[in-house]
Amino acid sequence: MTGFAPLFLVLALLSPALGAQALSPAAAGQGMTLPQPQVVDLTEEEDPIITVDLTHQAADLWDRIRRGYAMPDLDTDEVAAQQIRYLSHPNALRSLFERSYRYLYHIVDALERRGLPTELALLPMVESGFNPMALSRSHAAGLWQFIPSTGRYFNLHQNEWVDERRDIVASTEAALDYLERIYDMHGDWHLALASYNWGEGAVLRARKKNEAAGLPTELPYLTLPDETRRYVPKLQALKNIIGRPELFNIELPHVPNRLYFESVESPPGIDLAMAASFAQLPLEELVALNPAFRRPVIPEGRQRLILPADRVGMFQSKLAGAGPRWQTYRPGSAESMESIASKFGLTLTELLQVNGLTSPFNLKPGTVLLVPAGADVQSVMPLTELIPDLPSAKEITTQPPTRKKARRTKKRSR
Repeated sequence: MTGFAPLFLVLALLSPALGAQALSPAAAGQGMTLPQPQVVDLTEEEDPIITVDLTHQAADLWDRIRRGYAMPDLDTDEVAAQQIRYLSHPNALRSLFERSYRYLYHIVDALERRGLPTELALLPMVESGFNPMALSRSHAAGLWQFIPSTGRYFNLHQNEWVDERRDIVASTEAALDYLERIYDMHGDWHLALASYNWGEGAVLRARKKNEAAGLPTELPYLTLPDETRRYVPKLQALKNIIGRPELFNIELPHVPNRLYFESVESPPGIDLAMAASFAQLPLEELVALNPAFRRPVIPEGRQRLILPADRVGMFQSKLAGAGPRWQTYRPGSAESMESIASKFGLTLTELLQVNGLTSPFNLKPGTVLLVPAGADVQSVMPLTELIPDLPSAKEITTQPPTRKKARRTKKRSR
């Protein structure tokens, strides 16, 4: 991967237009491999026509995505610049591709059911780096980076138990609903994507401003914030790289074209550590598939749990003989957190961590606590390092807050 990038860097700097063309799938020779850097003369032969046989099953998920490309290509200097940026950091690019393997099949499947362009499956690479725990400075969360208000508009529940902006299934459906809506508004995928990043109202105002000035209203002609100006080119750059990886002398990690995970119903009262044990999964893998949970215990009511497809049967067979291991508890008016912890065989720190609290002195009236009912509490504690809404032991304080003494001002006699 590192062999080709420097050569392209030189070509692109000499001629941005040539750099963009050289990285365009439509401008590349089929079957070309570049084991060593070499200059390709693009002027001596006509660009070949790339055809895809849709009657044959896709070799892997990347192939399936390529077959569903349906957006017009964007060919600008900024696209070339973003390709240079990605190709200049091969390790980061490979990590980006590898993080996507859990979620890509589900997203591609959802896109195809709706008849949407499959390159939209690459959008979480731009939004969150395919990290479902990503949280932006504007409090946008999840693979698709919903801010709280937009998440609520699309019925993504956010409470002390779950944040569905991080839920893989729910957030994907909400994101595709939103993308369809803004595409219908603009009739143009580039403008729809800019709206996803900047807001549909802002893009509409930018288009009206150009229209009033007699200027074109397509994306490249609009005045955009820097982030939005780079946003669609980033997606196009990834589309080009994935479309013809051999052109850049890179190898994409294999992602099988088959179902990776399934949803199962899980009863309340079991914790994620128990679920991981039943499915024989590392805790990290279970949390990566179920990032919406804000507590280590399945909340009240039957909940959707995401498991690798090949572990569902094992999980359900072990679940059949298991009962609830956790229960909810409403503290009495005279009870302290210390006494509750002692009552259920917990340390004060354990009780606070499991319930997402950093101090025993900020308990709000009516708070419902999670307490064990036969659970192995120690098996749950590693989850406090994996679930971002749970505090670590270092973040907890058991000391009462110090009260500042009121300053007394001496009255002056006139």
